[in-house]
Amino acid sequence: MDAETPPSAPPKDDVTYRQLDASRIVMTLVHLRRRIDERFPNSSLARICEELVRHGQKTSERTRDFSRPFYLFRSISWLFVGLLMVASIAVFFWVRWPNKDLDILDLVQIGEAAINDVVLIGAAIYFLVRLETRIKRKKALRALHELRSAAHIIDMHQLTKDPERLLNRGPAMPHSPKSTMSAFELSRYLDYCSEMLSLTGKLAALYVQSFDDEVVLASVNELESLCTGLGRKIWQKIMILQTLDPDLLKRSLKKSDEDRVFE
Repeated sequence: MDAETPPSAPPKDDVTYRQLDASRIVMTLVHLRRRIDERFPNSSLARICEELVRHGQKTSERTRDFSRPFYLFRSISWLFVGLLMVASIAVFFWVRWPNKDLDILDLVQIGEAAINDVVLIGAAIYFLVRLETRIKRKKALRALHELRSAAHIIDMHQLTKDPERLLNRGPAMPHSPKSTMSAFELSRYLDYCSEMLSLTGKLAALYVQSFDDEVVLASVNELESLCTGLGRKIWQKIMILQTLDPDLLKRSLKKSDEDRVFE
């Protein structure tokens, strides 16, 4: 009887396949920045990618802070909670009850006042306990707003990159966007924009990986949907490029005498 084959050992860095690694995302952005600069030197698209690299470095630092508890806020919060509880107990024992018998109206008034005090104390305790979460949420939402703005800037740069302009089907107007890229260069430009949008969504996902908050999670999902929708428009243009006739493109490029200017 053959010996049973032992199961393969899991990789040592198996944990890296269960969560996003901020340092790997930053490395990918740095590599993408070099690729863009090699293909389109001194282009604004490369500068946008450089800005994403800085966003990624800040995101890595922020997410590390979010994963660690704010001991100062926790200590202050629990100190105030303890003082509130001690003060409430002290008031209960120091209160002087009337010597006469209490009627139903007196009991209702005492009960109403006690309920109001309990509600107010509970609200104060809830506010203090959730203070750390609200501070982290505010920082995360501010950072996600920056990433959302970066996604819209990326979309603006691909907005005028229309594949049909390569065909030169009509005369260009004075304010018409210049079409100075070949089909291959335009395809690479659009592909770089798509990668940048995808990495923007991954940077946003880092904020909910170590910080479980429903408000931040909703904002991250919204940003990822935005990046996916913008990337879908880019891939539609890339698909159009792949369906264009190469011979027709060559004839249209011969008619163009404009200088190459990379935005």
